[in-house]
Parts: sequence; C-alpha cells; structure tokens
Amino acid sequence: MNEKKILIKGGRVLVLGITFKENCPDIRNSKVADVVRELENFGAKVDVYGPWASPAETRHEYGIRLVSKPASKKYDAVVAAVAHDEFRVLGRRGILRYCKARHVIYDIKHILPAAHTDGRL
Repeated sequence: MNEKKILIKGGRVLVLGITFKENCPDIRNSKVADVVRELENFGAKVDVYGPWASPAETRHEYGIRLVSKPASKKYDAVVAAVAHDEFRVLGRRGILRYCKARHVIYDIKHILPAAHTDGRL
C-alpha cells in the first residue's frame, strides 16, 4: 500500500476468508485473525468476508464480525487469505469489483496468477 501511496491508516481492507483451510467451516487455529489484528494495529479498517465460517463463532472466538457481502468499489486493498472455491471462481475480475480505482491485491494462498496480484506469499 505504501508503494502505491495508499494510506494504511484509515484505509479500507477486505480480507477474503477466515477459516483454517479452504472449503471448510473450521475457524480453530486460523492465522487469518492475526492478519486482521495486524492490519487493525496499523489503523486500517478491515472487513472480513468468510462464506464458510459461522458469524457467531467467529465473533465469539476472535471478536471479528463478518460482512455478509463485500461492498463494490469500497476497498483500498483486498487480501485473499483462504483459497475457497468461491474466491477462485471470482478471479481477478471479480475481486476488482470490490476495489477502488487505486488498490492493492495481496494473495496469501495463490488463488490468482502472480501477474494479477501486487504481492503474495
């Protein structure tokens, strides 16, 4: 985000996925909550979309409220954190629907080709 001169503090970030692994509702031992906390510590406003996770369980275990549907053109950054089939099907084009004109896409789980992201693990 810094490289693209997008402020992290106050920036809107969408995290795709919260479960421990793809296509599974299990949130136990998920490290995604740590990613969310770190972004929040930098002052980002983070929305988490977890179609496989229980909203009540996620709120109870991590204090994270899931969004039922990400908003269009709202986010400065999108972090693909879990490789759910739904996110693979979205592809870059679908993910771009959530992004502002100037944005960052970071792909932790390699759901997109490297050339379609700004960074990945």
